[in-house]
Amino acid sequence: MEYLSLAFKVSLVSNLVLAQFLGLCPFIGVSRRRGDAVGMGCAVIFVMTMASVVTWAVSRYALVPYRLQYLETIVFILVIATLVQTVELAIKKLSPPLYSALGIYLPLITTNCAVLGVSLLNVKSFGGMPDAASSFLLTAVQGVGGGLGFMLAMLLMAEIRERIQLLPIPRAMRGVPIAFIAAGLMGLAFFGFAGMVK
Repeated sequence: MEYLSLAFKVSLVSNLVLAQFLGLCPFIGVSRRRGDAVGMGCAVIFVMTMASVVTWAVSRYALVPYRLQYLETIVFILVIATLVQTVELAIKKLSPPLYSALGIYLPLITTNCAVLGVSLLNVKSFGGMPDAASSFLLTAVQGVGGGLGFMLAMLLMAEIRERIQLLPIPRAMRGVPIAFIAAGLMGLAFFGFAGMVK
């Protein structure tokens, strides 16, 4: 039950994009079409989950024993960059149209503060737990939940933006301005989930 509660909390209540405002660049940039949002969401889920697990292991078994915690951010960025490069090569080979659609935003996952934020949050929240198995599972659940929340926000925004294109919106509000207004309203709606968690 603890794992389910954590997944619910990190994906809906403390959504990285809508509640913590992390990862807004790919959120606004890639959410124009549903297909692109799904592709980017899947890539973020994979990278966020793998980054959470790998950075947990690096922190627990390499940085903490040698008192090198001050290197966490640099080491975590290197781990994330390696994972993103792997995902980029896989998408380029398996789905060239998706690779073209994601464009510059795929390499930007490397510097996506949502991925780095979840990795740092995992170490802060679960890194000091004496039980390694529980710590590992909580870290993995938070990584998957954060990625699912990111994808959910991207899909909802893509649906909204596809419909907005059909509406007569004043020229000054088209594009990014109306997207930020929609994101703000989505964030307010997601705060309603806070009453469902202890």
